[in-house]
This record gives sequence, structure tokens and C-alpha cells, in this order.
Amino acid sequence: MPDFRSAKGIYNEKTRQQYTPKMILSAPFFYKYPEAFYEFYKAKLIYLNAKPNNCHKALADLEKMGKLSAIITQNIDGLHQAAGSKNVIELHGTIYKNYCVKCHREYTIDYLLQSKGIPYCECGHFIRPNIVLYEEPLNNEIIFKAISSISRADTLIIGGTSLVVSPAANLIEYFNGSNLVLINKSTTNADKKANLVIHDSVGKVLHEAMASLKSSFAC
Repeated sequence: MPDFRSAKGIYNEKTRQQYTPKMILSAPFFYKYPEAFYEFYKAKLIYLNAKPNNCHKALADLEKMGKLSAIITQNIDGLHQAAGSKNVIELHGTIYKNYCVKCHREYTIDYLLQSKGIPYCECGHFIRPNIVLYEEPLNNEIIFKAISSISRADTLIIGGTSLVVSPAANLIEYFNGSNLVLINKSTTNADKKANLVIHDSVGKVLHEAMASLKSSFAC
């Protein structure tokens, strides 16, 4: 699954249209050109065969051990839940929920993928994925839940994000705990605030950390 902002990410890919990926994933574009949106969306953002990686599995293990109270993610792929995590706060929604823009009837991802072109509701209006598009606000209830979890945490691990997307990047300001850990391949503007900074793959780091933790418990 490609990311968004790396050299090989979605935002640096060329499209067949004159529009950039970021433009296509905006709310105004979706409502004006839904067919072009869905052509891109189905091809680039939906990977139903994707499996949880070492990061997803490590976080799920930490939750099972009672060491992790919540996961706050900008991802929309549902892989944290697939790995077994229960308390997942999805800031940008999920591809697995879809609804009619008029009557709000809910539809599955399978219904959306089986539809040719624009997926339509039985009421005649088209369906949209329950994700946050550009130029749309985040859900206030979700934001408050994330803030509550962060403000009550003793340790906050931030992994695999450049911390450049607002308002998600600003959630770090609500952390009042003792241990701030940043794991990312490149530097971020929050590195200087952290107690521990690791410039490496978050999946690799957490996998190795969990292996060490399990080994210590076994002893």
C-alpha cells in the first residue's frame, strides 16, 4: 500500500486527468466530479487484500497486555482492527463505511466496489465513503475522544507520521504525560519535544521492542 507524501507516494503519482491526487480527494471535487473521484479512489485507496504489518500486530499485542489504552490513526484502511486492536480512533474515517449523500442509508465496501462508475443509493442519489476529504472538518466527537485519550496518557508514542497534517498534528499539544516517543524515518518538527526519537521504520522498531518485551516476560 503506498503512502501519501513520500517520493513514491500517492501525491507524487501522475494521473490520467489534469487534476492532482490532492485535488481529486477534496470535497468540492467529489461532489462536482464523482465519477472521476471514484476512478481514482477505487484504484489508489482501497486494498482489501492488504494484511496488518508488524506495527499493527505490535500495537494489538500491547493492547492485549494492558499496556496500550488507545490507537489514534489517520489511516482509513481498517488494518488496526484486522490485527485485533479494539479501541481505535479513526480521525479520517474508514473505507469500510459508506453512505448516501441524501438519505444517509449505509452501504458496505463490497457494494461500492461492485458498482460500475458512481455507486448509487436506492433513493437515486450517489453514495460517498465515510472518510474526511480535503476542505472538510474532522468529526468533533472523534476529535474530543482523541484529545481525551491523549490528555490522560502517561506515555504517547507517535509513529510513522511527518506531523504536517492539521488538525491531527496539533493533538500532540494535549499531551501532559511524562514520556513522548517519536518513531519516524525522517525528522519532524516535534523531535525536539520528545524524550526519545528513533529515525527508523515504526514497524521494525515496534516489532523488535515487542520481541524484547515478550522475552523479558518469558524469563
